[in-house]
Amino acid sequence: MRASLIQIAVDEDEPVNSRRSRVASLVREVSAREGSDLVVLPELWTTGAFAYESFAAEAEPLEGPTYEAMSKAASEAGVWLHAGSIPERDPDGPLYNTSLVFSPAGELAAAYRKIHRFGFDKGEAVMMAAGAELATVRTPDTTLGLATCYDLRFPELFRGLVDAGAEMFVVPAGWPARRREHWLLFARARAVEDQVYVLACGTGGAHAGVPQAGHSVVVDPWGEVLAEAGDGEEVLTVDLDPGKVAATREQFPALKDRLLGQAPPSRF
Repeated sequence: MRASLIQIAVDEDEPVNSRRSRVASLVREVSAREGSDLVVLPELWTTGAFAYESFAAEAEPLEGPTYEAMSKAASEAGVWLHAGSIPERDPDGPLYNTSLVFSPAGELAAAYRKIHRFGFDKGEAVMMAAGAELATVRTPDTTLGLATCYDLRFPELFRGLVDAGAEMFVVPAGWPARRREHWLLFARARAVEDQVYVLACGTGGAHAGVPQAGHSVVVDPWGEVLAEAGDGEEVLTVDLDPGKVAATREQFPALKDRLLGQAPPSRF
């Protein structure tokens, strides 16, 4: 299985429609050049993860212009496309940070509303509603577990994804540069503790004056970094062996020793 992560720099002077068109072209170009089975984009690349003042103005319905452009790009490229996330406006009013995953036919395979919102009572934490449901996507090669950026700090979410069958976590993000080491640490930790692949796709440049960490990273089930980007726009392409997840869990069956977070045994 071949995966490509497209680390995009969000330029505030680039109109959203222009960036949407550019990213759709990148999806087609990268998948054709690399022979990708899966392409991954970052979090909130239409607005910038820290451009809070743009969220309401740029919010779109689930099946809005980004949905349409990414659905078309996935079908034209013939790839599974994790299209990063958008500021979604629910018909009932709330905003959500929503990730979209499309099949090679351009059909929506999953929409994940980010559960853990960043901001400590400001920004995303007050402007967007929290999602409430875990999301997985079954592909011919593996099962993807979906999470977004700040979710990385909450390991219980990922254990829930493992229990739902996930063998590969896909994590789009707009992570700040000043906490880059946390980004890399958490990506490796989630891979090791859950014995999965982690595909963590970030952004370069700056969002509303906040420098971005970049350093998109792919980690294997043993915690080995298979590929890591730099600070700017870059494409990571990595060949993955989905069978390595089961092999790792058999070779080192730590997940079988879990006691907490499971239903307690009956006393009778």
